[in-house]
Amino acid sequence: MIATVAKDISSTDTLTAAMSPPRIVMAAGGTGGHVYPAIAIADALVKKYPEAKVLFVGTRDRMEWQTVPKYGYEIKSVWISGFHRRLTFQNLIFPLKLIVSVIQSLFILRSFKPDMVIACGGFASGPIGWVAVKLGIPLILQEQNSFPGVTNRMLAKHAEKIFTAFIDADRFLPKEKVHLTGNPVRNILKKTDRDAALRLYSFHSDRPVLLVMGGSGGALALNEVMIKEIEVLHNSFGLQIIWQCGEKYLKGIESRIDLSVFPNLRLTAFIDDMSAAYGCSNLVVTRAGAGTCSELMTVGLPAVLVPSPNVAGNHQEKNARSLVDAGAAILLKEENIGKDFSDTIQAYIKDEEKLQVMSEAMLSLARPDAANRIADEISIYLKQKK
Repeated sequence: MIATVAKDISSTDTLTAAMSPPRIVMAAGGTGGHVYPAIAIADALVKKYPEAKVLFVGTRDRMEWQTVPKYGYEIKSVWISGFHRRLTFQNLIFPLKLIVSVIQSLFILRSFKPDMVIACGGFASGPIGWVAVKLGIPLILQEQNSFPGVTNRMLAKHAEKIFTAFIDADRFLPKEKVHLTGNPVRNILKKTDRDAALRLYSFHSDRPVLLVMGGSGGALALNEVMIKEIEVLHNSFGLQIIWQCGEKYLKGIESRIDLSVFPNLRLTAFIDDMSAAYGCSNLVVTRAGAGTCSELMTVGLPAVLVPSPNVAGNHQEKNARSLVDAGAAILLKEENIGKDFSDTIQAYIKDEEKLQVMSEAMLSLARPDAANRIADEISIYLKQKK
């Protein structure tokens, strides 16, 4: 059936290109690591082309469906989802989802008539990117990690340009297409003034602030160690704590700890105002996703990185090591988190000299102009295609 759909797509007329103002489809989804770089690129393109038409494509059951509209962009959905490592009902219906997503992608692209598709990884990038190639629509890829995701690896040979954040990614992609730009980050190039940020969280200026983030979906290992160590961190160390745990973990955590006895703890499923969270924090404990690492570099915030061991190519540890080698972060492996978590935090969070050195190292790694560089490259490509 997929072959039939492919034949139908290949026989359609090629869509018109090089329109002014440009019409851009952004394909990204699944996690903030894919969605936020896509939003940053879209913002940079709209700044360059105020009349540009930008349409996002994602999935209804992941974070992009709520997040993208908050930034002022329209989003349409395809039915695709990830493929699980074990036998599940979702795996059994995956072929059907793929076929439906290809058909949905065809209708979206034929209706919107984009000048190009920019795929930033995640589930939705696969069918949209593949259909774009079949329709003759230029495909641009943006890869956030040192080890490219499976979708971008599959689409790479068809892409016109590939924007990367780590040199290591070159080994897995066509080198002649690769442009090392860094990762686009959200509009957080300046942290909120510390005093203002402290007021937003009702924190005091005489105590350090620890920010614990599990990513857009939360991190079970970080949540479990926080439940175990919250009394030590809050009471013994006297820390003020912002703990982002993920929507699916929030109620369970609230049932296991008495929040009323931790007045300087701010437990939240998701952080909307990252500028304020970064602005008042002295130290961050987080996974080592590429988007998060890039944001930490941009704002110059020292970190304890706990890479997820459950990612392709162990790319989070590779991301983390690039920051550790530069003196900007501390690596704490998940296998050691139970015994080393509190001691690692205590060793750094009140040492202003160490934190300052790490902050400067973070800033030295930053590529804050990544989104604008990508927008410039895309602009040049569009002009050449006219």
